[in-house]
Amino acid sequence: MGSKDLVASIDAGTTSTRFMIFDSSARVVASHQTEFTQFFTHPGWQEQDPHEIIDKINTNIVESVKQLEAGGEYKASDIKVIGVTNQRETTVVWDKNTGKALTRCIAWPDNRNGQTISKLAGKSEEGINALKKETGLPLSTYFAAGKLRWMLDELPEVRKAHDSGNMKFGTVDSWIIYNLTNRAVHITDASNASRTMFMNLRSQAWDPKLCEFFGVNMDILPEIRSSSEVYGTIHEGPLKGIEIAGIVGDQQAALVGQKCLSPGEAKNTYGTGAFLLYNTGEKVVDSKNGLLSTIAYQPGPKAAPHYALEGSIAVAGSAIKWLRDSLGLIKEASDVDCAADVEASECVFVTAFSGLLAPVWDSSASGTLIGLSGFHDKRHICRSVLEAASFQSKAVLDACEKDSGVPLTSLNVDGGMTNSDVFCQIQADILGLEVSRPAMRETTALGSALLAGQAKGLFGWDITKPETLSKVNVSGRDVFKPQLDAKKREHLLRQWWRAVERSRGWAEDKE
Repeated sequence: MGSKDLVASIDAGTTSTRFMIFDSSARVVASHQTEFTQFFTHPGWQEQDPHEIIDKINTNIVESVKQLEAGGEYKASDIKVIGVTNQRETTVVWDKNTGKALTRCIAWPDNRNGQTISKLAGKSEEGINALKKETGLPLSTYFAAGKLRWMLDELPEVRKAHDSGNMKFGTVDSWIIYNLTNRAVHITDASNASRTMFMNLRSQAWDPKLCEFFGVNMDILPEIRSSSEVYGTIHEGPLKGIEIAGIVGDQQAALVGQKCLSPGEAKNTYGTGAFLLYNTGEKVVDSKNGLLSTIAYQPGPKAAPHYALEGSIAVAGSAIKWLRDSLGLIKEASDVDCAADVEASECVFVTAFSGLLAPVWDSSASGTLIGLSGFHDKRHICRSVLEAASFQSKAVLDACEKDSGVPLTSLNVDGGMTNSDVFCQIQADILGLEVSRPAMRETTALGSALLAGQAKGLFGWDITKPETLSKVNVSGRDVFKPQLDAKKREHLLRQWWRAVERSRGWAEDKE
């Protein structure tokens, strides 16, 4: 490979898509990002237009290539391969004859299917854990299978397409690849497949019994491939003919991008939600403490998959957006740093806007701000939002330690919220751990780029040999050390759990 060779990544997140182009040391040489529309048509619903997502991706590619070539150092042909990473459980269905979506995407935080999940859980004495042994996941509004079951029950056009054999299903990665290859390829990778509840975690294959449980025809499912191999080529635009060679779910991508490639290493990504992943190596660890067992990545078609324990938190950065857009308490997201003006929030905010995920798993929990008095102002509310993300991460981290038996000594972090030094320090204080933040924090895009580059032999990268990534994203790392007294930390944690108990079950009262 030449000295000017580049690798790129499509990063299709929850609220925006971006296209990023990296050199061999993970320096970003060009990028472009655009937001896409979120549809909140009913309480608890969140939808997206799948065709708009594709349009924004194509726009990002065009604009990034313009930016790249305007610099004079590179040209489009220097991009040798493209990876894809995506919001995971968001569910897309489309007509296999026309390629048109049958309805909007149901986004991963959407919890409209609560009754659907209750009915499914009622089919087994084990309740929400009916499929946990096979999938590593509890029955929840979160995962794609339950969202698809709701579509089949409630949307006649989807049910008709399914029953007539005219439907294709996928998470967002499948939809992107299908469109970029001009409908030639219908695939997903093992990491995304592990978030559907249709795949057996140990065999990495679609399971007929799981499909039968949800009443879904296996023929609609994409082919499961590894996270690092060539899948097809882009069929049009400035990168026509460039190969797509890496797919990985966004949170698993961040694990790779943070180079947490050995058992016992962990990262937490703070985006719309927050997702802590703990690498368990080639071994499935069945959680007994409310965590998910998931595939982290499969570094090649003949390679064994790496697994992870995961704690999923539904609301993190989206709470800051809520402070800005819905309440008008701040004008810019960075204004949340006014939290530094007060030593403590003196109140507790359980940001359960769509229930609580790990380790509580209560879809009936509701957002709860407790402990208020006339003393409080917006600074305290902003601090309580930053503390909420940290408290939830602490709960997940404690569960990881119980399941693995190995305490962490530091945590790698990334995502938009970690741009705030104030938040990183609050997080270190509440976790009682060192928090390590890289200078280049687009680790989700980087993870898929690393897997794509490996598939093409680019730069000598090899995910199974971490030493080959020794020069990737190493400069400018910040470390935040805990400064909070242990007794104060314990007191705050007790207050948090008291507030969590008060938030639970609120949505169950239908009168």
